[in-house]
Amino acid sequence: MKKITLILALIGMITLQSCTKEEVYIQDDGIDYDTISEVLEYTNVDFNPANGFGVYLNYPYTIYNSDMVLVYHLYDVINGQDVWRLMPQTYYFNGGGELDYNFDFTTTEAFVFLDANFDLNTLDASWTQNQIFRVVIIPANFGNKMAAPVDFNDYKAVLEYYNLDDSKLTKIEL
Repeated sequence: MKKITLILALIGMITLQSCTKEEVYIQDDGIDYDTISEVLEYTNVDFNPANGFGVYLNYPYTIYNSDMVLVYHLYDVINGQDVWRLMPQTYYFNGGGELDYNFDFTTTEAFVFLDANFDLNTLDASWTQNQIFRVVIIPANFGNKMAAPVDFNDYKAVLEYYNLDDSKLTKIEL
């Protein structure tokens, strides 16, 4: 009888030790800031020698260090449908030229820049003027708990997976 009581007590202690409580960080205003995904669209983005072929896309608010940032470049419009390409993106030209659209990001901005194996001053304006970018901010809470993988190269798949409505995106004109 003593052995059974001891075994039941041991099982009870193990069971109680494994219980945890997940806490959500909520600021004083009651809003849960760490689970808001958002799409920001930046229009009229120009790359030129004056800005070193790099542009800062400032966020309207500060994000967390752990948040994921995806940047998409509007590459083309085919039959009225936007073609978004996930950055970094390399474009190849006849004659061996390579142009890279790349980015770095912080908690306050994304820095989008061009790099090439040729003189960027020779680029056609269609590659450097009036460019459009979309920045998708995904809180770490979502990015780290993916039950199923999502193809980040597919802009529409990302919107669907994170339940984002790009008709409600924040537009920022540079």
